[in-house]
Amino acid sequence: MSGHSKWATIKHQKGAADAKRGQLFTKLSREIIFAARAGGGNPEGNSRLRLAIQKAKDARMPGDNIERAIKKGEGNLEGQQMFEASYEGYGPGGAAVMVDIVSDNRNRAVQELRSAFTRAGGNLGETGSVAWMFEAKGIIGVQAEGKDIDDITMKAIDAGADDVSLQGEYIEICTKPAELESVRKGLEQAGVEVESAELAKVANTTISLDEHTAFGVLRMLDRLEEMDDVQNVYHNVDIPDAVMEKYQSEMK
Repeated sequence: MSGHSKWATIKHQKGAADAKRGQLFTKLSREIIFAARAGGGNPEGNSRLRLAIQKAKDARMPGDNIERAIKKGEGNLEGQQMFEASYEGYGPGGAAVMVDIVSDNRNRAVQELRSAFTRAGGNLGETGSVAWMFEAKGIIGVQAEGKDIDDITMKAIDAGADDVSLQGEYIEICTKPAELESVRKGLEQAGVEVESAELAKVANTTISLDEHTAFGVLRMLDRLEEMDDVQNVYHNVDIPDAVMEKYQSEMK
């Protein structure tokens, strides 16, 4: 799972997106809009909306923004027509990459995605080219500092988690997608402070790359995540902590 945990989740948890909080709120709003559009504006009967709202709250998104997004999803506010889709491809070193987008212009979104892949020396693939390498899972992040990993593991298992692992400064708890909410609630009831909880596409197996190639993958992931239309990015590269830290220090 390190392809997911050592980049997508941890990067978000460490607040790397804080400098672009407006962009983060835009992405969160879009998820709420689509959740409300698909299953209605009542979170009690819409699990996708409940998760989207909780994720927005975790990011300290203002309540007014959340309510506005729900109303827009219900069709009570005017706005542009949006669509959502997933795209897949290969990055440097054969890294498998999946990208979820939400956009009001499919042609523009695909053109920008293709440019990002090509610029990195990769290519945008056909549907199904890498999706088979990933599995949908629930991912819960808990800060490791001051925590007893064995205690957290037992509480997570009691709550219904499938797996628990230490990933740098964070404890990553893996669940079945449908059990993400119940596991989170179980952890919180057991006194565990949850940093984040989200549905993710996690690579079943990962690949290792040399430092130079890994840097190329990280630059491509950064480029993708900075795009307004991109909602989520997943990959299958196992990036060592030392390589990640070196990359982050050079990017400051």
